[in-house]
Amino acid sequence: MKIKLNIKSVLVLTILAIMMTSISLFFINTSFAANTATVNVETANIREAADTNATILELVNKGESVEILETSGEWSKVKYKNIVGYLRNDLLDSNTPVEENKTENQTVTSAEIAPETPVTTDVTETQTSNTLGKYKVKQDAKLKTIPLIHAMDMGDVAKDTELDVINIINKWACVKTQDKQGWLPLEQLEKIAEPEPTPEPEQEEPAQTKTMYVNSESVNVRSSADRSAEVITSLVMNDQVEVIGEENGWSKVNVSGSQGYILSSLLSNRKQETSRSLEKPRTAETTQTKAAETPATSSDTSKGNSIVEYAKQFIGTPYKYGGTTPAGFDCSGFTQYVYAHFGISLPRTSGGQASVGTAVKGKSNLQPGDLVIYSGHVAIYVGGGNVIHSPKPGKSICIVSINNAGSGYSGGRRLV
Repeated sequence: MKIKLNIKSVLVLTILAIMMTSISLFFINTSFAANTATVNVETANIREAADTNATILELVNKGESVEILETSGEWSKVKYKNIVGYLRNDLLDSNTPVEENKTENQTVTSAEIAPETPVTTDVTETQTSNTLGKYKVKQDAKLKTIPLIHAMDMGDVAKDTELDVINIINKWACVKTQDKQGWLPLEQLEKIAEPEPTPEPEQEEPAQTKTMYVNSESVNVRSSADRSAEVITSLVMNDQVEVIGEENGWSKVNVSGSQGYILSSLLSNRKQETSRSLEKPRTAETTQTKAAETPATSSDTSKGNSIVEYAKQFIGTPYKYGGTTPAGFDCSGFTQYVYAHFGISLPRTSGGQASVGTAVKGKSNLQPGDLVIYSGHVAIYVGGGNVIHSPKPGKSICIVSINNAGSGYSGGRRLV
């Protein structure tokens, strides 16, 4: 009887042990299931505190499990790869229902989702406006799909490549190249200084012109503000010019549609009073009066002969366009040079010289030293129906018949 009782006790104890083991396994499995959860978004941020502004400790990809240590409100304290931090409950799918109720239409905020592909949404990390802009790569680098050193590579980015940084998160930069968009470590980038905007050129005010008059008997208009510059034309007393500017003692002027330079000291605001002998003829009546025959005195004749003799020493000097020195003369340069030797100032051009002195009517009334006027040409009368002149390019100063020196003979001018 005693043996039978012991066998029965053993059986009861055995059954109880099996039941306890099953219950224990059930609770163990239930406990394990209740303390793990799976990330339900592409990538989620594990933060240092239960706050969307807290520092990101690690990124967890979709489908990875974390251990839930405790849950409070909308956040769960989790453990992942020996890292303890916080994840929002709406980013997790628990293996068993999470104690906190979650509405079916609850929205996942972009601030808690680490982007799998580059995004430009407002991120509350260390982004500031002065860190965005143009950058270049300091060394060859690998473009990442997400801001993790072990993330998948999207391609190579060569050194010195210029790119746009459109976002910065925890020392990672979301960059945009010509054909790709991904992530690079911020330390591999160098910001490019933006060029300063080019100032718009100032609009020049229209030049203020003023009318002025030549105050010297003969004035050269030159191509630049330099005494050695090319002579464009010559002007005489009281010729009018339009002054459009001044520089270094020179006036820039408009003369008959051309621009040139005259020494400012040779210009005045008003016309000068001149003797009749140097004035240009103003009317036909004035011209006719001046053309009246003037008898020559022995003193005039002697001086005229001196002029002729002085001019003859330049026979053989080659013609030079614009020439005013013994190195080469044009027609008016020659006459101006000869008469200047005797203290008689003439305008530079043949047209200007045609109006000075007293008119001599008729070739028979000419005397040595008279200035002979042609159309666009001048010469000096030497007597006997001949003149001395500088004829044209390729020729030299010579004495020829008054009828052969030029065309369009218009008379003579007595200067002595």
